[in-house]
Amino acid sequence: MYSRRQFLRTSASASLAMPFINTGAFAQDQWPSKEIRTICMFPPGSGADILVRFYAKKLEDVMGGKRVLVENRAGAFGALAAQFVANSKPDGYTIFIAPGSSVLAAAPHVFKSLTYDPINNFDHITTIAKLPFILCVPSDKPWKTVAELTAYLKEQGDKASYGSLANPGLVGAELYKAHFGLKTVEVKYKDTAPCFNDLIAGNLAFAHIDPAAGQAWMNSGKVRPLCVTAAQRTKALPDIPGAHEAGIMNSDIQAWWSVHAPKGLPTPIFEQLEKYFNQIAIDPETTAFLAKVGTDPYPGNSKMVLDLLKADIKNWGDYVKLAKIEPV
Repeated sequence: MYSRRQFLRTSASASLAMPFINTGAFAQDQWPSKEIRTICMFPPGSGADILVRFYAKKLEDVMGGKRVLVENRAGAFGALAAQFVANSKPDGYTIFIAPGSSVLAAAPHVFKSLTYDPINNFDHITTIAKLPFILCVPSDKPWKTVAELTAYLKEQGDKASYGSLANPGLVGAELYKAHFGLKTVEVKYKDTAPCFNDLIAGNLAFAHIDPAAGQAWMNSGKVRPLCVTAAQRTKALPDIPGAHEAGIMNSDIQAWWSVHAPKGLPTPIFEQLEKYFNQIAIDPETTAFLAKVGTDPYPGNSKMVLDLLKADIKNWGDYVKLAKIEPV
């Protein structure tokens, strides 16, 4: 049986006309021979964690029960998790299931410096889902529309505050503020629960939250959704107005989730992961699960996700400038 090093050394001299025959057989025979780690950028119990654990379990299922572990590496709006993946061995045992739009695409614009390249330090496998963020207020407050909330915030000036948890929420809030000339002060949170607790307690006027984390709070009646950050209503959240309908004409943000790996993944493993995750994306169980957390399926392929990433790096540059966000 070949070791991976022996195989790579042997295959280097093989004919370029038949590049995948032996590598495919090798990869399928040897991978996965141990558990796969999928890195989650947020803490356990967060919206991101809920989604990552669902896809990890589905990956186990399509691989016939091979173990897929979720490892939480929270902090710095996903930069710590991205850095860890970029530095990991490209052997198919470390993958990154993440909101690529708000982590990899936004990173060059929200950080003064990066220790990884969002495009060239990763293999970009496919898209899997997309979702807007939701502008929510405490349910015991009188504001039923964005217009009513805006009138209150204009009166309060910098005495009112909002909570931010992730890049789409931060940009959504700052675009909202910029559109109406608001001075509402940002309060940063690392975890979902403290932000929700402060929102419900009335310490925050509003927060932009992801549907996966916020669905239970909305269903309980403790927070009230006013609009989504996408320009129009979404399929998974048909009862919540789009940003343009609510009067926030400069907002059209939907976070897309995707799968990535350290750069240099063996081609057969890359192709197998792409196949697995697109099989998962169109599974009826996936569609049903995503609908419950306000998210739409978004199957794709490696070319699509790379093109999308390149386009959104430019888009996020525009968002950050428009919202006048200072890099950290």
